[in-house]
Amino acid sequence: MAETAVAQWNYKGFDSAGKPVKGVLDAPSESHAIQQLRAKGVIPEKLESKAAGGTGLNREIHIDFLERGPKLKDLAVMTRQLATMVGAGVSILRALSIVESQTQNHKLKKTLVDVTSLVEGGTAFSDALEEHPLIIPPIMVHLIRAGEAGGFLDRSLLMVADNFEAETKLRSKVKAALTYPIVVLFVALGAVALMLIFIVPVFEKMFADLGSELPAPTQLLVNLSHAMPIVLPIAAVVIIAFSIWWGRNKNTLAVRRALDPIKLKVPVFGKLNAKIALTRFSRNFSTMLASGVPILQSLAIVGETAGNQVITDALQGVQEEVRQGRPIGESLASQPVFPEMLVQMVGIGEESGAIDSMLDKAANFYDDEVETMSAQLTAMLEPLMIVFMGGLLGFMIVALYMPMFMVFQSIQNM
Repeated sequence: MAETAVAQWNYKGFDSAGKPVKGVLDAPSESHAIQQLRAKGVIPEKLESKAAGGTGLNREIHIDFLERGPKLKDLAVMTRQLATMVGAGVSILRALSIVESQTQNHKLKKTLVDVTSLVEGGTAFSDALEEHPLIIPPIMVHLIRAGEAGGFLDRSLLMVADNFEAETKLRSKVKAALTYPIVVLFVALGAVALMLIFIVPVFEKMFADLGSELPAPTQLLVNLSHAMPIVLPIAAVVIIAFSIWWGRNKNTLAVRRALDPIKLKVPVFGKLNAKIALTRFSRNFSTMLASGVPILQSLAIVGETAGNQVITDALQGVQEEVRQGRPIGESLASQPVFPEMLVQMVGIGEESGAIDSMLDKAANFYDDEVETMSAQLTAMLEPLMIVFMGGLLGFMIVALYMPMFMVFQSIQNM
């Protein structure tokens, strides 16, 4: 029998105390190397064979704060794979190891390694996922916990995958509606900036030779051109500073309570934002109830995932009324943010004992509404943006040539 070749593996990771460790070990394969590390209590972050040239320019570099976190699509693919394997009788520990080896996103891969290690040590799958709140959404944790308690983990994983895939489609629809106007706006602003920096100064020299007073529109362009060397650096600093501040504070309670009500009232986009929030609420609430999560717990979780603080605050009031024994439909009716149709559907669902099914139908209805509104928004914004861009550039061109027209007119009058 042929002897299995043993390779050397460079590893980096964390010990049981959370301290970073690194070193070299001998193992015939990557899986054996991982098993050795876990036996030592090491959570591997990076593992590569020395024979594969893992030094110098060939070394795979991961800078943690630059690494992109997993998208909802990544989580949907992961949970669907887990559901398929668990449904086929594969143990959750084995399924996690297989999915982890196929995951491309570094942060998700690192999370799965840690989750696998915790599950291997006797921790429940849902509890292990809960240890990573920045990567794993709370709705996923609670749905899986309900599946573990009820003995239908594969079905709860499928519900998670379906929920994430539906949310991904919802976001894609909104992005498709907003991409065109945003691109056109940036192109228009870029064209204006280029004209002010490079073209207007050329015309200004020509106008100086004419010796006559410039028309007001032309003078405005000249003044803007003079201001560009000062305005552009200041604008760049402000945009960068705001982007950093926004990235750190956009999810704080104070910012969300200030901006989220405006999102629901702003012309045109307000209705779209409201439909999106109601779609998320209906779908997530339906999924939670269908998987057996208690109503009060479900209300608390869907409030966090609605994406709008107005909905979150309203659901806190609903949760309190339900706790006091009031029906869900009546509790929703007491909050103005929930439309009459949704309230009626929930009330009918309560009476028939199929509230999760009615919520699912409501989610599909609002999802169709979002798709229709997105298409209408795109159709409306396309000509408006074309007119805006044409008008802006047309104004600049006319303003630049106005002095010439005046000179020609003066010559004709002589």
